[in-house]
Formats: sequence, C-alpha cells, structure tokens
Amino acid sequence: MLWQVGFATLRCAGSGSTPMPCPDLIAGNGNRVLAIECKSGKKGKRYIDNQQIKELKEFARKFGAEPWIGMRYDNLEWFFLNPDDLDRSKGGNYAVSLKLINRKGLVFNELIEK
Repeated sequence: MLWQVGFATLRCAGSGSTPMPCPDLIAGNGNRVLAIECKSGKKGKRYIDNQQIKELKEFARKFGAEPWIGMRYDNLEWFFLNPDDLDRSKGGNYAVSLKLINRKGLVFNELIEK
C-alpha cells in the first residue's frame, strides 16, 4: 500500500526478536519517514507490551521517524494510531480497541496525507 503512494518501504524481518529496537515497517517518501509497528486481532481489545511501545518510540526518535501503530481487525481496513494516543491497561501495558480507533485512529489515506 505504501509503495503504491510513493513511499519506499522496508519490512524488518524478525522485528521484536532482535536485541535492538526495530519496528515492523520503515517507510519514507523524501518528506516523511514512518516507523510502523503492525498488529492484528479480532474485534476485542488488543494489548501491546509496554516495552514494545517504548522501543518503537526510541527507534523513531533516533531514526528521525514518526512512530505509528498499524492495527488491522479481521474484515476491516488498516487503522493507524500515534502511540501517545493508546489506552493503558490496569497492568500498565497499552491497549487498542475499536472504540479508541473510532476516536483517534486514522485510515490509510489520512495517514499518508498527515
């Protein structure tokens, strides 16, 4: 999807399994650089480990990229959230829900135009 709108895109193999912070996707178009951590799930809440968000933000800061969470629920399109907009669970991890996506999420075209 990103290639089709002019972003060169790199999928980071082994994201989450390396000792250094690394998002699932890095994409840039000469004006913007995106660091995207991709998640999927059913229609309920999707929890994301606190450490994973911390590492996404760290990578994005050092790389000069915008950090984003890409979320896709079964049978729905991709939605994108700024990590700072995520809800927090009682255990301190982050949470994504359809309710949050309806309030704060961007669809793909909104992300690339931002």
